[in-house]
Amino acid sequence: MKTPLLEWMRERRGVAHSSDLRAAGYSAWAVRTAIEEGNLERVHRSWLVSADCSPERRAAARVSGRITCVTAARERGLWTPDAQQIHVAVAPTASRNGDAGLNVHWAQGPLAVPRFSTEEPLLNVLFHVARCLDPSEAAAVWESALRKGSVTLIQLRRTQWGALRPAQVLEIVGALSDSGVETTFVRIARACGVEVRQQVMIDGHRVDALIGERLVVQLDGFEFHGTAKDRRRDLRQDARLALLGYTVLRFDYQQVMFDARYVMETLMNAIAQGLHLASRR
Repeated sequence: MKTPLLEWMRERRGVAHSSDLRAAGYSAWAVRTAIEEGNLERVHRSWLVSADCSPERRAAARVSGRITCVTAARERGLWTPDAQQIHVAVAPTASRNGDAGLNVHWAQGPLAVPRFSTEEPLLNVLFHVARCLDPSEAAAVWESALRKGSVTLIQLRRTQWGALRPAQVLEIVGALSDSGVETTFVRIARACGVEVRQQVMIDGHRVDALIGERLVVQLDGFEFHGTAKDRRRDLRQDARLALLGYTVLRFDYQQVMFDARYVMETLMNAIAQGLHLASRR
């Protein structure tokens, strides 16, 4: 039994090309009726969307494309930096006339995509992320995919990216980083000559970073637990470390990702005071 038209559209996230509708057995009359009844809308030539189609996918259909880069990554539940524009992948031969509010990607990712596909493969999403974002932010998105289990490090290493930027991002990605914010923090620390040990066990508990012997850094990443219970747990952990003789610095996502100068100055001041040393004068 054929799936009802609107249910078929929902299974495809509310967007489809008319050729796919025909291939699925839906007649021109059925499509026209759905349009007349307001259940479908033709947004660009042969592209159709249903009422439950997301604004991002609707915008992509307007230019015969599909969401990609940070827009697709966010839809997949990955960490992404704040982005105002909708990122859309189109064919390399597509018009260069931009659509207001869209960041259009013409480059081809490592995986071939059927002409009228509405889905961007994850490897292509990561490819466009690497080409589009600052390397540290791109690495944060890649690591989010790794932590979520959407891709493996081996798969990323074996992929033929065909471009320099993804290869550079792959070098940054560290298997030990617990979140994208941790990757960025390590880069900030090393940029000012500070060596960082990640995911170190202290008194049976893991800390995000240890500098020297006594300077602990804890990071509140993009999935930061904001409940009072979790906050009390963090405060207890910080107090436990302080009583063991450690200095604890805690940075949040906003500080690490958008206020690197503050993070650097705080680290350097702590080191200047010898807070990283086991014994101080």
